[in-house]
Amino acid sequence: QVQMVESGGGLVQAGGSLRLSCAASGGTFSSLTMGWFRQAPGKEREFVAAISWRSGSTLSADSVKGRFTISRDNAKNTVYLQMNSLKPEDTAVYYCAAKYFGRAGFGSNDYDFWGQGTQVTVSS
Repeated sequence: QVQMVESGGGLVQAGGSLRLSCAASGGTFSSLTMGWFRQAPGKEREFVAAISWRSGSTLSADSVKGRFTISRDNAKNTVYLQMNSLKPEDTAVYYCAAKYFGRAGFGSNDYDFWGQGTQVTVSS
């Protein structure tokens, strides 16, 4: 069983930056494809970004391309989400997700393990 803990959320003004971290334990991190999702109040959970286990190839939602960057450090069992040029519409709870092997994908149903989430609030 893989456990994940997100950190780095908080309150930031529009145009600012935050870096989210997700520390994983209980599994073989280098074999995990990792993803970030978010859910705003009253909305469905949506894909943000993902990074594959082997090649490190990345995938991002159109809404965050050019602003958010996903990366991983296998030595630290951690995946990051660097968020720049934040907008009020980025306000949401951000969740880390993982699955063994497989390509980075958009669908939340593709991921087997989830963190508890971290709140990101962007003020205008």
